[in-house]
Amino acid sequence: MKQNIGLVALVVRDYDEAIDFYVGKLGFTLVEDIPIPEQDKRWVVVAPPGACESRLLLTRARGADQVSRIGNQTGGRVFLILHTDDFWRDYNSYSAVGVVFDRPPSEETYGTVAVFKDLYGNLWDLVQPKQGT
Repeated sequence: MKQNIGLVALVVRDYDEAIDFYVGKLGFTLVEDIPIPEQDKRWVVVAPPGACESRLLLTRARGADQVSRIGNQTGGRVFLILHTDDFWRDYNSYSAVGVVFDRPPSEETYGTVAVFKDLYGNLWDLVQPKQGT
């Protein structure tokens, strides 16, 4: 048996502003953007460069309960962990386009890491894992 987590739903305020951030600032690929007019929504999938299995489904919030979760899907904890093959390339690139880092780079037993905020305030780890971890 083989399984994987293919999509993680990320609650967003607006599809286009989310695409601008993830594709325009983080360099993700826009995999799908399909209108679903009968439900007044879109199927929007983005993926980090080179990602094969894991992707984000950008889901527009509907109703007060979902809107209250925008930017706080995990109660203030790191929500997603983005692995990279070149930490400093991505850290410098993200910093140059205004991505806000909540915690500066540090060397940990598992690799080089810094915490950044997405456009809504969700916390992400940017990690270059050490060899063998």
